[in-house]
Amino acid sequence: MTETQKNPLAESFNALSLIRFAFPSMVMMLFMGLYTIVDTIFVARFVDTNALSSINIVCPVINLIVGLGTMLATGGSAVVAKKMGNGNTEEARSNFTLIVVAGAVIGLLITAAGLVFLDEIIWGLGASEILFPYCRDYLTIQLIFAAFNMMQVLYQNLFVTAGKPTLGLALAVLAGIANIVFDYVFIVLLQVGIKGAAIGTGIGYMIPSIIGTIFFLMYHSMWKRLPVAGSVAKRSELHFCKPDMDVSVLLKSCSNGASELVSQCSTAVTTFLFNVTMMKLLGEDGVAAITVLIYSQFLLTTLYIGFSMGTAPVVSYNYGSGNVKQLKKTVRICFSFIAGISIFVFSFSLLGGESIAKLFAEDNSNVFEITKNGFSIFSFSFLFSGCNIFSSALFTALSNGKASAAISFLRTFGFIMVFLLALPRFLKATGVWLAVPLAELFTLMLTVSLICRHRKQYHYF
Repeated sequence: MTETQKNPLAESFNALSLIRFAFPSMVMMLFMGLYTIVDTIFVARFVDTNALSSINIVCPVINLIVGLGTMLATGGSAVVAKKMGNGNTEEARSNFTLIVVAGAVIGLLITAAGLVFLDEIIWGLGASEILFPYCRDYLTIQLIFAAFNMMQVLYQNLFVTAGKPTLGLALAVLAGIANIVFDYVFIVLLQVGIKGAAIGTGIGYMIPSIIGTIFFLMYHSMWKRLPVAGSVAKRSELHFCKPDMDVSVLLKSCSNGASELVSQCSTAVTTFLFNVTMMKLLGEDGVAAITVLIYSQFLLTTLYIGFSMGTAPVVSYNYGSGNVKQLKKTVRICFSFIAGISIFVFSFSLLGGESIAKLFAEDNSNVFEITKNGFSIFSFSFLFSGCNIFSSALFTALSNGKASAAISFLRTFGFIMVFLLALPRFLKATGVWLAVPLAELFTLMLTVSLICRHRKQYHYF
């Protein structure tokens, strides 16, 4: 059996085959974005705008959970893929199992701590007396499902590392459909309100978590029972085993994936600042409008995130195996694709912003007008964010957590903080909308500098 047959990451990718390999991750992230934004559409249309605002108020807690999961997932994926590339398959399996177990434990700890300090967390996030009941209902259920949230984030990345991106796609689609169905059942039919949105999302977390766990528990032993076990079983190199308690692996994973945690924590803080600023400038309608923009941004950047997620293990594998020629080819293809997709997403956002706003609010409402005006400025961020997102993932895949963290920190926190604190004083709401595009533009300058500085070290150009 050839190396490519044993491990799909060893393939000599061209542009078409690399995009095809990353395509399931892209579609998976797109579906995640769709069913995330569906929650807010159902809440806005069938509950009220106060409920929509409350989702954004407690969003920083969700950002923290996803950030911890993504940190372990991306950083751990780089560790595991590199060891697979080096031929240390048994050690890769042990590390893989340890990372998944650690994610589940962290999720359970978040649930316990969050429920104990629930009221303090909600008040600390700036909830008003009107929004507090909504926030409490939504966050309680989200915390109960925290471990499942962590697990599904882990599996999204690790299915790709295991060479099974299509399975991750199938589970993401299934979870998204289930979430939409249960949103309709709980919110529209049963009229449970914002609790229904949280329950539907929680069920969406459970589907990939449970099926993914069963897959990695049973897949290897299942193939062994088949007549073709000698060849086919090896195609899934990753499965659960008894892990060695190697703390250094967890520390390395956290270090490699620190940029993703930084990104989510930064998003949490900036979301809080966006909420506070818009509440002062435009009241609750302003908070509702910024909620639409933030969730729309997540949806529209899923193509960048999914492509970066899908190609990162390929970069790690070729870096670990010392295949410089394929590494250069892969990175060149990735940047070309990102440039093209950035123009597409920018155009879609600029031309379709009004239509997106109509999904959440009536044409003649104040929320609609605020959101429509915001899109006309905010859309320019998509011209620059794709390169920044992929470059951060590239450095993570190359085990350079510092460079990756610097890019993520500045684009999601550092520059946004400066612009968000300064611009609204002079430009009011326009300054809020300008904060993100300017942050992405300034980050892009740093990104180009880092890529040029490290090109001799990694030989990706």
